Amino acid sequence: MKKALKITGKILLGSLIIISVFLFVLFIYHRVMLNKEKPLLEPIGQMVEVDGHNMCVYTEGEGEHTLVFLSGSGTPSPILDFKSLYDLLKDDYRIVVIERFGYGFSDVVDSERSFDTMLRQDREALSKAGVEIPYILCPHSMSGIEALLWAQEYPDETEAIVGLDMALPAAYDVLDLKEAERLETLSGLAVKLGFLRIVDIRSMYPAFSAGTLTDHEKDIYMAISRKITCNKDIILESKNIPEACQRINSRPKPDIPTLILVSDGNDLDVPGWREIQHEYAEGLSDVCVKEYDCGHYLQNIEYNDIADEIKGFIGHIDPADTKKE
Repeated sequence: MKKALKITGKILLGSLIIISVFLFVLFIYHRVMLNKEKPLLEPIGQMVEVDGHNMCVYTEGEGEHTLVFLSGSGTPSPILDFKSLYDLLKDDYRIVVIERFGYGFSDVVDSERSFDTMLRQDREALSKAGVEIPYILCPHSMSGIEALLWAQEYPDETEAIVGLDMALPAAYDVLDLKEAERLETLSGLAVKLGFLRIVDIRSMYPAFSAGTLTDHEKDIYMAISRKITCNKDIILESKNIPEACQRINSRPKPDIPTLILVSDGNDLDVPGWREIQHEYAEGLSDVCVKEYDCGHYLQNIEYNDIADEIKGFIGHIDPADTKKE
């Protein structure tokens, strides 16, 4: 018996040593590669100072309407994630992509991340980047919460909403945010240790397998992912979702022109995802809902059709076009 325990102890000790050496080597390799990848992290957009930190705002194109794209939770590179879609819209509209703190080329600030704070910072970043109101907000996933608050609190700034499989308060009634937070925290630790060096990042984000990104743009996306995925800012903002949802539900829905583009929901842990979107549309006076048989990152997959839908939607709400009719 003692001999068996002794052998088991040696095996466990040996395994622990092997794992420790592996983690140490992986961490060192990760740090070396981060330094090597610095040239890939030169900001694509304009850097503006907000609350003493740098925030990245990307602008392109001209037009009577300004489309402001807001990324979902944890999307490493919003500028590149939306690129396949806004490349088809930049000839007709002014395109803007905000990268919140903790995303893309913006700083990771590790500070208070309430939706009030994020909304204030986003509005300030747009102002400093010279982007004038009003905006057509184009939120993906979690940023749907911010877009609804924006429309409720600053209706003069919000011309319309284009929901790119946007999350709605009802979705968080059935989503276990505590479990999601635990997973994000563990994922953040794994990222710091360098585990994204040994897993297939390309399978995690559809922008790698679909869309129109060049190989160089994919390299940038990958470098950003390996550096900032599941950082503290992303985890902190998730904690503030319930309070933001309560505030949205305590007020009337923003009854503005709304286009809701919804995925099949199969890659989301949210029962009734499509039904939630249709229920939200009920009672709105100017709303269109279109379903897609694809995953949550539909802007990377159905970008051609979505661009056409957005153009038709804007043509419908454009006063100039109404006068022509």
